[in-house]
Amino acid sequence: MMRITETVKHLLIINIIFFAGAQLIGGGELFYDLFALYFPENDAFKPWQIVTHMFMHGGLMHLVFNMFALWMFGSTVEARLGRNKFLFVYFSAGLGAILFQVGYNYFDFTGIMNDLIVSGFTKSNIIEMITTNKVSDSVSPIQLSGLQDAFSIYNGSMVGASGCLMGILVAFGMLNPNAELMMLFLPIPIKAKYFIPGIILLDVISAFSGQSFFSPSNTAYLAHVGGAVVGFIIMWYWKKNSFNSFRIN
Repeated sequence: MMRITETVKHLLIINIIFFAGAQLIGGGELFYDLFALYFPENDAFKPWQIVTHMFMHGGLMHLVFNMFALWMFGSTVEARLGRNKFLFVYFSAGLGAILFQVGYNYFDFTGIMNDLIVSGFTKSNIIEMITTNKVSDSVSPIQLSGLQDAFSIYNGSMVGASGCLMGILVAFGMLNPNAELMMLFLPIPIKAKYFIPGIILLDVISAFSGQSFFSPSNTAYLAHVGGAVVGFIIMWYWKKNSFNSFRIN
């Protein structure tokens, strides 16, 4: 078994500290209010959440599964790429996760807002209703459905290192395409070059169908896809340009 590399060890410690802090301070609400990533239109959004949400987790099992993946794949990738390139992939994939998930949410939110404005509301009316969660009796069922969707996006938050880890998983697969992997509940070895694209495809299907296969229903599937896409682009570029300063060591 490969030893835990230094950067992976430090990331494990930071994630555990954030989780412990969330449990011990203010019943978790203070940490989540400060460090989870909120929708940019929400007053709760702060710039530092773009990074800090990557160290927050929604529960013990969420933390355990992500840290298991970081331990399982991260050390191998760091050993091959080195600390700086490993961190570049890790945080770039995390930013890619934001771009895909928040970008999709923003597009969806804008469409809902436009439909509600056309139906007779003003933007300030809508923001007040989805902020206070109070609507008047005169709201039609169609308008109420739109307000509920807008409420979910506006007040939702994003936590977890999953986007970062999808980038690392893709990097692992590109460095070790014939490594055999398996799911805990499906103990059949599958080569990484088939296993990892399969996982990504399931995330894409879940994102647009609402059907959850192996993850909780509140999983940010497009964040997984975004992290994987960015991880692939970086690794593809480095491998394609292996003769220059970006080569894989």
